[in-house]
Amino acid sequence: MNPSRSITVFALALAVNVRLASGQQPPKPNIVYIVSDDQGWKDLGYHGSDIRTPNIDSLARGGVRLEQYYAAPFCTPSRAALLTGRYPFRYGLQTAAIPGGARYGLATDEWLLPQALKAAGYYTAIVGKWHLGHADRMYWPRQRGFDYQYGAMVGELDYYTHAAHGVRDWYRNNQPVNEPGYVTTLIGQDAVRVIAAHDPKVPLFLYLTFTAPHAPYQAPQTYLDRYQNIADPTRRAYAAMISAMDDEIGKVVAALERRGMRDNTLIVFQSDNGGNVDAMYSGEVDVSQLKLPADNGPFRGGKGTPYEGGIRVPMLVNWPGHLKAGSVVDQPIHTVDMFPTLAALAGASTTDHKPLDGVNVWSTIAGGAPSPRTEIVYDIEPFRAAVRQGDWKLVWRTILPTKVELFNLAQDPSEQTNLADQNPQRVAELQQRVEALSREAVAPLFLTESYGAVKRVLLGTMSTPEEVMAADREP
Repeated sequence: MNPSRSITVFALALAVNVRLASGQQPPKPNIVYIVSDDQGWKDLGYHGSDIRTPNIDSLARGGVRLEQYYAAPFCTPSRAALLTGRYPFRYGLQTAAIPGGARYGLATDEWLLPQALKAAGYYTAIVGKWHLGHADRMYWPRQRGFDYQYGAMVGELDYYTHAAHGVRDWYRNNQPVNEPGYVTTLIGQDAVRVIAAHDPKVPLFLYLTFTAPHAPYQAPQTYLDRYQNIADPTRRAYAAMISAMDDEIGKVVAALERRGMRDNTLIVFQSDNGGNVDAMYSGEVDVSQLKLPADNGPFRGGKGTPYEGGIRVPMLVNWPGHLKAGSVVDQPIHTVDMFPTLAALAGASTTDHKPLDGVNVWSTIAGGAPSPRTEIVYDIEPFRAAVRQGDWKLVWRTILPTKVELFNLAQDPSEQTNLADQNPQRVAELQQRVEALSREAVAPLFLTESYGAVKRVLLGTMSTPEEVMAADREP
């Protein structure tokens, strides 16, 4: 061996031994987890859209794109799955999103990702949308492991008044905030402030959750002017909303660079569910007279459905020096997998609480190893279910008239050909699996709450969404 090379190797080994002997560990990565809201699979530049997303595209080029990444069909269950690492049917959040007048939230005996990371030494912050319970403070982010909170508690709000049902829903650290501004811009600005004030010696978990491009479709004129070529006004506003979000993401990345944090920051970007293509699934904003703008590309259906268009979402992971730039992972991964994956990178425990459904998929993301996930449970509800084993996916409508569909996603990712009649044994096996999972499920809180609401109407004690949201939320 070359003498100078020997000295270098010896010096490096000595430095490692000294660090280990002194108890020092490699620095934990900062984690910036970005979630968009109701964004269509195709509505990104890197998926061939006419919507321009240069900052998100840059993260994709410098990182790894996950092209078989799955979430839940709605916002609430998707976010719950991410933060718990457990399927939503285990705690009653599998059906729909939490409405404005609802009183329930994510069960407080669930251990959340921010709690795990905080226990591992992280400073934890949420900037943006929560939507996991708003009627009682015990469900709020500051009570669920976040050191800092800014943004909305409910699922949707006016982008300028910051109100839902006529009630302002805008908070910082549990206190109401009354400030002017476009919601997407305010979220981006606050995320930049969090980074600018952060001590780089402390690992940061920033959960950055935009409301864009969820309805109502509103955008500043400067962004609308970028898309004068789009004739349909709703699609133009939707495109403008995504561009506004993309600009704020670029500012967040720049803020990390200014603080010297970028090289040790893992950035994740995903949509919470597929783009909305059906007015029935819009939420509480009336879009029945609009041509809905989302584009889920080649995939069937959209938000609210268990088809690929509702659950296969854009997803990328970027970490300079740790991930091969421009890589594509085309293997099944579910959002529940991010809890154990991030926890492992952060040195956080995953064994002290309820068993996780997620599995650590870092070797798949970082090295292209085969995904350890052989089954994905998309949905377990009293009236429908969807599961995947290998390439086979069952979609089962259990209410009358029943409907059974079986697809081979490797051959038919657009789910155009129902193979159930040709594969009765495969259908029976997957239905058996659904039945077994259903026996582990908690009744959907959306349905039990609705039953309770009917009772309150009959008794004359029903609260309106406005009354619930305007109720005194002080401790």
